[in-house]
Amino acid sequence: MAVPDMIGFVVADMATTLRFYRMIGLDIPPDADGEGHVETITPNGYRLAWDTEALVRSFNPGWQPPTGSRLTVAFKCASPADVDALFARLTDAGAESVLAPCDAAWGQRYAIVKDPDGNSIDLFARLG
Repeated sequence: MAVPDMIGFVVADMATTLRFYRMIGLDIPPDADGEGHVETITPNGYRLAWDTEALVRSFNPGWQPPTGSRLTVAFKCASPADVDALFARLTDAGAESVLAPCDAAWGQRYAIVKDPDGNSIDLFARLG
């Protein structure tokens, strides 16, 4: 049996992408910006990794950037106010807004932005 172990991203510019994820709050060393592969483990045990397009093409020469996505990575915030603040910080820094913070019918403060490579990033916190 195989078990999920890591979520990986292919990135056009490692430094730009890591800057975005640091703003979310991930602990990624500044010297990682020039690396072809970077990993971090979140405080709740998720392993995230980023590979440059050049690295991916070094072992998969036919790789092409995807044209669409059905995947999103969701980040839990401490409070509804934190969703609003993080959304503002990310969009003020240039992240594309997909959905401004709103109170969702399922009981969460919820927002969506795009990371520098166009991946959907959900921000959420339980209401009340």
